[in-house]
Amino acid sequence: MRIALTGNPNSGKTTMYNALTGSNEKVGNWAGVTVSKKEQKIKNAYCNNQELIAVDLPGAYSMSPFTSEESITSTYVKKENPDVIINIVDATNLSRSLFFTTQLLELGIPMVVALNKSDINSKKETTINVAELSKQLGCPVIETISTSKQGLNELIQAATKQSTQKQTAPFHQKEIDLTNKNEVENADRERFSFVNDIVKKVEHRKIQTKDKNINDKIDAILTNKWLGIPIFAVVMYLVFEISQVWVGTPIADWLVAYLEMSQAWVGDLLANANPLLSALLVDGIIGGVIAVIGFLPLVMVMYFLIALLEDCGYMSRVAVVLDPIFKKVGLSGKSVIPFVISIGCAVPGIMASRTIRNERERRATAMLAPFMPCGAKIPVISLFAGAFFNNAGWVSTLMYFTGIVLIFLGALLINKITGYKARKSFFIIELPDYKIPSLWQAFKSMCNRGWAYIVKAATIILLCNTAVQIMQTFTWSFTVAETADASILATIATPFSYLLFPIVGVLSWQLAAAAVTGFIAKENVVGTLAVCFVGLENLIDTEELVLMQGAGQEVAGIIAITKIAALAYLMFNLYTPPCFAAIGAMRSEMKSSKWVWGGIGLQFGVGYTVAYFVYTIGTLFTAPETLNTVGALAGLFIVAIFVITIAVLIKKANKKVKEEYALTSK
Repeated sequence: MRIALTGNPNSGKTTMYNALTGSNEKVGNWAGVTVSKKEQKIKNAYCNNQELIAVDLPGAYSMSPFTSEESITSTYVKKENPDVIINIVDATNLSRSLFFTTQLLELGIPMVVALNKSDINSKKETTINVAELSKQLGCPVIETISTSKQGLNELIQAATKQSTQKQTAPFHQKEIDLTNKNEVENADRERFSFVNDIVKKVEHRKIQTKDKNINDKIDAILTNKWLGIPIFAVVMYLVFEISQVWVGTPIADWLVAYLEMSQAWVGDLLANANPLLSALLVDGIIGGVIAVIGFLPLVMVMYFLIALLEDCGYMSRVAVVLDPIFKKVGLSGKSVIPFVISIGCAVPGIMASRTIRNERERRATAMLAPFMPCGAKIPVISLFAGAFFNNAGWVSTLMYFTGIVLIFLGALLINKITGYKARKSFFIIELPDYKIPSLWQAFKSMCNRGWAYIVKAATIILLCNTAVQIMQTFTWSFTVAETADASILATIATPFSYLLFPIVGVLSWQLAAAAVTGFIAKENVVGTLAVCFVGLENLIDTEELVLMQGAGQEVAGIIAITKIAALAYLMFNLYTPPCFAAIGAMRSEMKSSKWVWGGIGLQFGVGYTVAYFVYTIGTLFTAPETLNTVGALAGLFIVAIFVITIAVLIKKANKKVKEEYALTSK
């Protein structure tokens, strides 16, 4: 039996789905968290030996889909014919929720209403007559609290029983012409009127919605047009400072020390083994993975703090604050949610763009989301911040706010290239009530994301580091390379080092190899650097692996680049195209190869341009005598190609707009 879980966004669907199935799907105190259909078998504790499948559908306000994720819900319910629907209704906002409920009832599919968040209602001294509501709707209504699993047994029992019953609808919409705007509006008004009549009969509020409460007072500060953005900046600075300086770094130092002891223990076991095998396994494979895992505490602390911000309801307010600014570049506050999610991982961030109705805006958001440094880039940031800038917290903050600036600039470029015309638009978002965030939910979210990070380190990064170590060990004739410069890896990476020369000031195939493997997974940048500088030439003593410690030691003397070059190289890795998984997500959401390749080109061009100007201008101010003229001119040539390409595309778009205007004006 298939049970479809439906409801408005932020009604508690995914929390209930996780409670029923034991899954760990992402939940958040904001709309747009669930953007695709998920299926899982319900736990035996609720099934009574029956095979029940729960289907978690994206949140929807209406059966007339407004966005692409709403169409998933509408299509599934109408065409897949679930055995029964559990409609999760937000008890704190009954009038809004029941509009969708009455539409579902008209389909004739057996349905049970889960009156969720009942505990919040009791705190607000609001009561709902459940028996009367059930009578008015013509289906069972069960009070539930998803977070504590209260009422879930009764809910599933009612759903299995209701699945054999014929469903009737209390309201039937008359046949209307959906292309006639007036008829549609009149039909909606009739439905709202019917819903409001039900609410008046069953709900009693001591505090009316129109009365200002503590939420409104907090919102007056957090969403203030002058205070909102500075507050957001301070909040994000504290997130990075806590995760990467105050808490994350001490834990990381302890973890690295323990991992290095384990590495030494394995090295002792292989003391009498073939030296080549020992170097491959201990220094290459294990050392490379440890270099990535050593930054796990920093990533997990950040995940934990972001989860707290999501759960308390603050993220929706951020969308409201940034909406006016985003509108100026052709986006909206809805784009904020994908960008914030991308701080954890670009893949779900890109997928979250499907909540945006406008196709151009949705594609632009998916294209720009990878500019936000994700969890996979944290090790790269931490490595260079620790090695070159004494673990300064401002490095991370600068990288994230640079990402935001690049999003704005990228959106402006996309507008020019696509011939976007400014239009009046409205941004509507639900502001959930503030609540004390659940430490347990934040911990689970942190562990879930952290586990995904570990799995990647144990699979993709392990394989990549192994391949890097093997290529660095052998020549093309598969004999052991006398020096790393004669290895397969050096010959492959050397051509790319010429591309990097204008932004780092040196020809380093090691840096080039790390940048190339970073396109597979950004964590590989750290792993590859660790492998390359612990190779056959023993450039770094294995007891002093500064690349694994990421704390206050000068790597500049080892890889021969300045602090300005390190900053430029860091930005190149952060703002050029993301990992393959994120590019795959871009292709899935954009549904256009032209847009995907355009996005990759824009990301590479922007990342290279930023890195070039940071290195060139920074060097001119700090040590102009060290700036290589040939390298500066070569880099300027590459940047010029990018700028000219953008100019040609803009000119082409303007010509198309003029042609369209000429046709419409005739």
